[in-house]
Amino acid sequence: MLRLIFPLSALAAGLVCSSAFATPNVDGAPSARPVERGALMLAQEGNIDIYYDARGNRVLVDADTGKVIAIQPPGSRLDRRALRRQMRMQELGRAPAEDDDRYYLDNPEDMARFRRRQLEENGRVIPPPVDEYDPTDDNSVDAYPPAPSNDEGYATTYPEAPKSDTIKRQPLSEASIDSEQPGQGEVLQTNPDSQASLPPNTGGKATVDPSLSLGVRQDVAALQVLLDRGGASPGVIDGRFGSNVDKALAAYNEINGSNLKSTDAVGIQAALAQSGGDAFASYTITPEDVAGPYVASIPEDYSQKAKLDRMGYTSVTEALAERFHMDETYLKSINKGVDFNRPGTTIKVANFGKLVSTPVARIVADKTKKEVYAYDAGGKLVAAYPATIGSADTPSPTGIHAVSRIALDPNYTYNPNINFKQGQNDKILTVPPGPNGPVGSVWIALDKPTYGIHGTPEPSKIGKTESHGCVRLTNWDARELAKLVSPGVTVEFLGGPSIADVGGTSTDEFTQQ
Repeated sequence: MLRLIFPLSALAAGLVCSSAFATPNVDGAPSARPVERGALMLAQEGNIDIYYDARGNRVLVDADTGKVIAIQPPGSRLDRRALRRQMRMQELGRAPAEDDDRYYLDNPEDMARFRRRQLEENGRVIPPPVDEYDPTDDNSVDAYPPAPSNDEGYATTYPEAPKSDTIKRQPLSEASIDSEQPGQGEVLQTNPDSQASLPPNTGGKATVDPSLSLGVRQDVAALQVLLDRGGASPGVIDGRFGSNVDKALAAYNEINGSNLKSTDAVGIQAALAQSGGDAFASYTITPEDVAGPYVASIPEDYSQKAKLDRMGYTSVTEALAERFHMDETYLKSINKGVDFNRPGTTIKVANFGKLVSTPVARIVADKTKKEVYAYDAGGKLVAAYPATIGSADTPSPTGIHAVSRIALDPNYTYNPNINFKQGQNDKILTVPPGPNGPVGSVWIALDKPTYGIHGTPEPSKIGKTESHGCVRLTNWDARELAKLVSPGVTVEFLGGPSIADVGGTSTDEFTQQ
């Protein structure tokens, strides 16, 4: 009797223990499972726990049952689709079969199996791949048909591939980009049938399309036109943001009592519509525009300049760009393929509107801001211009001075005893007048000898370079200011070093004809 009771008690105790282990905990979470000592749990992927044991093997454990699903040695891989498929096969109580009719297009093994099945149906038997990991393999099977032999009428020998040492690499030479020279814009009459497929002859030099310049934007050019209309000159209209545009926008808001921002596209378009319409207009080139007169080039040496009859424009594009307050390169870029030397040609130009007409009673030349401000008799700002005002070596004067005389289209007197010495020129020279002269096409003399406000032959450099002590503006801004001032108007210099700090005089001097 005792022998029968003892085994029954042990059996009942075992059932109670197994039931206790199978009972879920209170919060519904799965019961904890012992993890092999030294193993590290990294993540949980749905119902799969991933561990790495002390040997670096990747261990996949069923989160519900605690059973090990797979052990992946270092370097092996098993994607989620294959893992789910293997679990499904285990649930069904069978291993994945080679003749399984389910194929996944994004699974290389399935596609290899599909190709093998097709080849087997056609009588070609392809052995399954060896289950070994190859780091250079993509897990696919090469199941392409064998190459035809000679008896099928195909050649089985092929020429050798060229060896790499037969290709000689030459060092790349940096392309040289030259600035445009006079005469490069001439149109050559050729046979279009024979020249249509030939690239343009650039003389061995690389050329750059001006319209591909970095930072050029039409909306910026439209803003520059609006500022110019409002009396706040941005300098050259070139479609580029910069300090000249920033200064002009601040002056525009002061002149017009507005709060316009450069990012306000709607406000800019509305202001353009109220002030004269579109930012750009059409202009037809006239015979007078083409006739000039023009000079072939402007020499650098002052003794050569003195031999010219006039310091005129060198091309139609230079003359038109200055007339419409534009950068010459930008004018060309928005009129691609246009022959500027042909009368009757219609081009696109800046529609800068009317010039300022309010008389000016006071001028302020701010050396720090590189800006000239013009005020009326009531102290209201009526015009502003970007300027180049002196330099550290030849600074402009300080304090308050006055306009003494005004000369349009002046000549220039070079005096090495007073001015800088240019090259080997040690004699006094008189450079003829013209927009490409050293002081441009305008000279507004001050009561301090040799100092004045004048134009420039290089309008794109205004506000970005230095002068020989005077106040330098674009030719069109200097002409506008010259019509607004009269002798006696005060000119006040603010900020920056003065001529008294370094001693000396201005190197800009003119002689009125």
